[in-house]
Amino acid sequence: MVSQFISSHKVRLLGELDFDFPEGTHAIGRLDNHSEGLLLLTTNKRVTKLLFESVKPHKRTYLVKVRGYVSEHALLQLQTGVAIVIKHGAVYTTPPCDVHIVTPPTDLFVGGSRQREDLPYTWLSITLTEGKYHQVRKMVAAVNHPCVRLIRTSIEDITLGSLQPGEVKEMNEYDFFSQLHIDDWQL
Repeated sequence: MVSQFISSHKVRLLGELDFDFPEGTHAIGRLDNHSEGLLLLTTNKRVTKLLFESVKPHKRTYLVKVRGYVSEHALLQLQTGVAIVIKHGAVYTTPPCDVHIVTPPTDLFVGGSRQREDLPYTWLSITLTEGKYHQVRKMVAAVNHPCVRLIRTSIEDITLGSLQPGEVKEMNEYDFFSQLHIDDWQL
């Protein structure tokens, strides 16, 4: 599924979910069609700007399954910053971020692409405060560990929890803004 309601391509869209979205609903911080996990939707257009273009950084956490065993050296590179290619071929060094090797999750939905289970894999937890195009995928590739599965588990204090693919959870505005650390005066 793609993170939009309208597309000129034949893809599965958010409007196909079993939920009556209010007019003007849009995604905050898209997921590409090879990623999974938490997607926030709102009718308030200012939220996107406040979350992703504000002076105050907002964190996003991902579970990332990568090919191979990640060494301490590669982990340190990810934590301290790696060079990736961004728009128009420019090289960008990512700022320091929180990266840890984690045990393979057992409570996640089965989804995701088919993977050869006879190959070694490592699961990482990566928390960023920015989001360049395909940044997490580019970061792990920069340390020679291609991304096999990418799941966004949280944006600030809003977490995926036990939501399954296609499930929608409504939140009241106060909780939504509070858990995103957006003050009412900013809106």
